[in-house]
Amino acid sequence: MCKINQYSNVDEILERYQNKKSSLIAVLQEIQSEYKYLPEDVLEYVSKKMEITLSKIFSVATFYENFSLDPKGKYIIKICDGTACHVRKSIPILNALRKELGLSDKKHSTDDMLFTLETVSCLGACGLAPVITINDKVYAKMTPESAIDVINEIRKENSDEN
Repeated sequence: MCKINQYSNVDEILERYQNKKSSLIAVLQEIQSEYKYLPEDVLEYVSKKMEITLSKIFSVATFYENFSLDPKGKYIIKICDGTACHVRKSIPILNALRKELGLSDKKHSTDDMLFTLETVSCLGACGLAPVITINDKVYAKMTPESAIDVINEIRKENSDEN
């Protein structure tokens, strides 16, 4: 949960958009950029400040696929399952990553919140299939083994930082 003192970031966002109701989507995008998801307490705060019902905010947040009401890890892995990636075996990569990270079709983030794994319909890099992105960095022509190698490298970098 977000603490009261963290709302100053939200206040700055709201001020940039002058609390205009027509700016709700842009406000939500910036909040998600700040927190990596849309925390419920922040949405309640936005509801009061913008004078928009919480149900309206939730309807917008749940309508658009890019918004998330669930916390996401430090590294967001997106695996493409569009036609080109699918026929070039993206599903074995997905399965290998799920196994390596202890995730499933219902559990998308690791317990330590280091990784979140998502499938997407297309990443727009069909010629490089199968493709994954990690925090928007593109990894092309992946295999289950190369995907796990990337994960292990990220883990190593993070353990070196600590």
